[in-house]
Amino acid sequence: MMAANIVFGLTPIFIFLTALILLDSFKLVKLRSILQVIIIGSLIALVAYGINTIAMNELRLNATHYSRYVSPFIEEILKASFIIFLIQSRKIGFMVDAALFGMAVGAGFAFTENIFYLLHLSDNNILLWLIRGFGTALMHGGATAIFGIVARSMFDTYPNKFIRAFVPGLLLSIIIHSFFNHFIFSPVILTVLIIILLPVLMLIIFKRSEEITRTWLGKGLDSDLELLNLIMTGNLPDSKIGAYLHLLKSRFPPEVVGDMLCYIRICTELGMRAKGLLLMREAGYDVPIDAETSEKFDELKFLEKSIGPTGKLAISPVLHISGRSLWQLNLLEK
Repeated sequence: MMAANIVFGLTPIFIFLTALILLDSFKLVKLRSILQVIIIGSLIALVAYGINTIAMNELRLNATHYSRYVSPFIEEILKASFIIFLIQSRKIGFMVDAALFGMAVGAGFAFTENIFYLLHLSDNNILLWLIRGFGTALMHGGATAIFGIVARSMFDTYPNKFIRAFVPGLLLSIIIHSFFNHFIFSPVILTVLIIILLPVLMLIIFKRSEEITRTWLGKGLDSDLELLNLIMTGNLPDSKIGAYLHLLKSRFPPEVVGDMLCYIRICTELGMRAKGLLLMREAGYDVPIDAETSEKFDELKFLEKSIGPTGKLAISPVLHISGRSLWQLNLLEK
């Protein structure tokens, strides 16, 4: 009976996560990264347990009211904080990897939480562990995945506005968590709804994200190729980009402007390689990063120091530096 409880209580979330990884045709997230995030999710659950224990004693609420109105805030904020860190550090570029990392955090969290219940509850009711495994665990993963998806989408629009980028998704995940804990419907019905609706929602999101990725790859390759061609053929001075760089000569020393041009060229080349890598992954090929690419990253770091933060900001309109552009360089660097 204990073995059955373990299977039903711990495995469904990992099966669902594995299915999502297999659906990712661009292989945006490495298995090693997923495993690391699962461990972090488990540690977050331990932190949440400590905070919940203190808060429950201080607030003196009964378990029902606390689980409905307090713990969803604490747990979703803690889980979301790590996803926010990944987005702001340019390690999440699309909705697909936001969903995968969000589900991984929730999986680790639910795993630790259900281990706690297995150790402290002597109830051998299979239905209880089915609900905990297919209901509560998937709720934790699904709520954080939805936060990641909304946050990644909003971050594109409001990259420098923390509240607008992250609060809407956070509130949505808290509402989902709180609604589940209200048990307006029976736990069995809620579990069935999650089993039905969550896979459908994730399939829709994955399909939409892959459409966006393909569109970005096509347009991005065209613009990168056009810019690289202007630089390599010497026609840059006759272009709008050349005119803009000419204006920078009055604000920066000539050697810095030269380093800016080198920086633009290397960023463009690496961007094209990253997009090519994604296309190869979609076709089923896992292409290793060559030594030349590693050398370019070393050169890029040297040029970053040379032009400084102000110089990088000055050439950002030329490179169209955004969260997704920086993410593709991070993809290559990994």
